[in-house]
Amino acid sequence: MPVLNDATHVRAAVESILAQDYAGPVEVLIALGPSIDGTNELVADLAARDARVRVLENEVGSTPAGLNIGIRAARYPVVVRVDSHSMLPTDYARIAVEELERTGADNVGGIMDARGETPFERAVALAYTTKVGLGGSAFHVGGTAGPAETVYLGVFRREALLRVGLFDETIKRGQDWELNRRLRQTGGLVWFTPRLAVTYRPRSTLGRLARQMFSTGLWRGELARRFPSANGIRYFVPPVMVLGVTLGLLAGIGGLVQLALGAAPWLLLGFAVPIVYLLFVVAAMLVYGRGRGASTAAWFLVVLPCIHVAWGVGFVLGYLALTSNIARHTGR
Repeated sequence: MPVLNDATHVRAAVESILAQDYAGPVEVLIALGPSIDGTNELVADLAARDARVRVLENEVGSTPAGLNIGIRAARYPVVVRVDSHSMLPTDYARIAVEELERTGADNVGGIMDARGETPFERAVALAYTTKVGLGGSAFHVGGTAGPAETVYLGVFRREALLRVGLFDETIKRGQDWELNRRLRQTGGLVWFTPRLAVTYRPRSTLGRLARQMFSTGLWRGELARRFPSANGIRYFVPPVMVLGVTLGLLAGIGGLVQLALGAAPWLLLGFAVPIVYLLFVVAAMLVYGRGRGASTAAWFLVVLPCIHVAWGVGFVLGYLALTSNIARHTGR
């Protein structure tokens, strides 16, 4: 588990690991980045209370660096990746190992079961788990068991991770997709099963959500540029939407100028693009927000465009090879 400035969630995440009903030996390796919010003290307390918890220093602080530190230090042949925002059901490790043995896969994973506690978080969770939010991947919306392009988190054979050279530490987000790509390229099997579902706690504020989505889109754009033949069309929908809405707004403003000058305001047709997108958002709220409560439905009207726009803008910048400069200035 890579951890950085996450005192709010890490205790529950670690406790869910320690509560696993897996019959074999278990160790919890926390790769701790330089934190300033009390996470250091909290993690030290967890290690003092249970000998199965080991704290490893992650000076770089990034997720892939922390994962690699943990994998290298691991003593057992199965590596279970855990996020500090996630909580594992008690049978998670047991089922995952059963699936590894049954399928012969290098990596097994399941569903990111996003669950919020406030109306805003519930709106984010709703966006995560619908096709209109994050694209409809099986690990977001569910599906049938079988070979997959990638899965959420992942339970790996350690020997397979070593075979492909661990996680690429130059990729700050989306490193799981890139690693699974290498596993498949070297003959390995990545297996999705709906039997595994991990509770995930969404970001709690609009600003945090926007930063998360921008960073995710930025690195997704970088990956699309690096591996142009390995990307599904769903990755390009948000950036196309952002470009379309932007151009439509600019054209519509040009139409207002035409109107003011007495010319034929044909450029006003550009406003049709953002209007269509707004109608799409409202329709999505009516379809998916029904029965969710008025506050959650209202937040969904804000959350969905936030995800699309932040992700789409990030993707465009990443695709234009600006990832390194932006990451260096934002730490993301």
